[in-house]
Amino acid sequence: MDYLMAIDLGSTSLKAVIYDLDGNRIASASRPTEKTTPEGHPEWVIWEPDQIWHGAAAAAKEAMSVIDDPAWVKAVAVTGMGMDGVPIDQEGHHLYPFISWHDPRTAAQAEWWDKHIGAEKTFSIAGFPTWAITAAMRILWMKEHEPEIMKRTRKWLLIEDFLNHKLCAKIATDYSMASCMLLFDQKAQTWSDELMAASGIDRTLLPDPVQSGTVLGKITPEASALTGLSTETTVVLGGHDHICGTLPIGVYRPGTVLDIMGTWEIISTAVPSPVLDPAISAAGICMQSHVVPSMYAAWGAAVSGESLEWFRKEFGFEAQQKADKDGSVVWTHLMAWLAHTKPGASGAMFLPHISASGCPINDSKSLGAFVGVSNTVTKADMLRAVIEGLNYQFLHIIEVMESNLKCKLEKITIAGGVAQNEFWIQNKVDMLGMPMEVSEVQEATPLGCAMLAGVGVGLYRDMDEAYQRVRKSGKVYYPNKALTEQYTKLFGIYKDLYPALKNINHTLFDQFKG
Repeated sequence: MDYLMAIDLGSTSLKAVIYDLDGNRIASASRPTEKTTPEGHPEWVIWEPDQIWHGAAAAAKEAMSVIDDPAWVKAVAVTGMGMDGVPIDQEGHHLYPFISWHDPRTAAQAEWWDKHIGAEKTFSIAGFPTWAITAAMRILWMKEHEPEIMKRTRKWLLIEDFLNHKLCAKIATDYSMASCMLLFDQKAQTWSDELMAASGIDRTLLPDPVQSGTVLGKITPEASALTGLSTETTVVLGGHDHICGTLPIGVYRPGTVLDIMGTWEIISTAVPSPVLDPAISAAGICMQSHVVPSMYAAWGAAVSGESLEWFRKEFGFEAQQKADKDGSVVWTHLMAWLAHTKPGASGAMFLPHISASGCPINDSKSLGAFVGVSNTVTKADMLRAVIEGLNYQFLHIIEVMESNLKCKLEKITIAGGVAQNEFWIQNKVDMLGMPMEVSEVQEATPLGCAMLAGVGVGLYRDMDEAYQRVRKSGKVYYPNKALTEQYTKLFGIYKDLYPALKNINHTLFDQFKG
């Protein structure tokens, strides 16, 4: 038997999943990811390293309990969230908790970075905005507030690298995770001497970056006792969670797109070289080294499903009552409203910036808006306008990506928790005017990580073979071309909304939210 394990370090759960080489799940288990608040700092959020390690190890051991022979699991790889790191000493012991991406304490360091290094210069090298949650800001905070700990620090390990160290006692990071440091030169795929010098961060603190799929070593006896994995099992370098998730969908070649529809909509494509122009940064698109050799992930994110949840909460009381009465899902009743609406929502349009705007318009002060509302617009029309507004936003992201990346996006695959909303998807397909497939792959991130493990130990010849083995065909939606023509005209009006409302929204933001 040849099996592969992925360990997925998420913000809510620590998950271990075992697969066969065809991508079928053999076993899985999870433990909660326990975020805590340090005493005296109610606004701070941390992860305790021991909880991360022992939680992940316990999940692995439970998953392994159904495997007759531990040696059947030939390789294990780790994936997960991107920014959170921990300092370790010469003996490999952690010296401070992980500062969670929820934690706001490094806002001052991000302001300093923008002032002294600059967002445009940083993006031209690292391909990322100067987010306060990046590892560089955490290191700068530690240098300022915990200098004695930093004097004892041998390495700063991101959360996946910490777990790999626990599994096999080796220290390394991959290119996709290194990108999250804000210190990585995307073109050279190594640490940036310029950003190191400008920030004052010591190069020796950082692990050497290498390609995802690199073999790190064997499970140590100590790790074997805790995880149930064999000391003959190989630890392979995984990568950042959302990029691993593109692999079983096939989005690792130019022209392919993964559209993850959830609370946030994350749209990712693969490009053969990093595009680090100011226009890319201005559009809120990140440029990150891929887990596949010689490829890069260009991705943008925008609040999406949250807008529908807001509508449900504020306007869906009657639908909720019906759902409670008949034991159904509230969205069954809400989506039934749309049977009596027409494309264009009776002239109503929605600007979906209720939680600011990240991509393709990067504006933290932008606000949402309904426009075109008249006395003939119904509540159902307004729900349709929300869905159409989200899909106009998607269309705008695709347009900006094609323009600035100088590419044609020819195949789009949809995944995510709300990908079963057939009206939303069909409306999106009608707007774009091209077919889209809804992936049948469940939990793409750990499966993609397992694929990296399999390639690393030679159970797959390469990623193409791995993809062909695990691929699952999904439902294909086809466009109504007559509606595409109609929506193309309305899309031009939608794009006028933001510039027309920008000054008004900024004024309102400053008065009520600033």
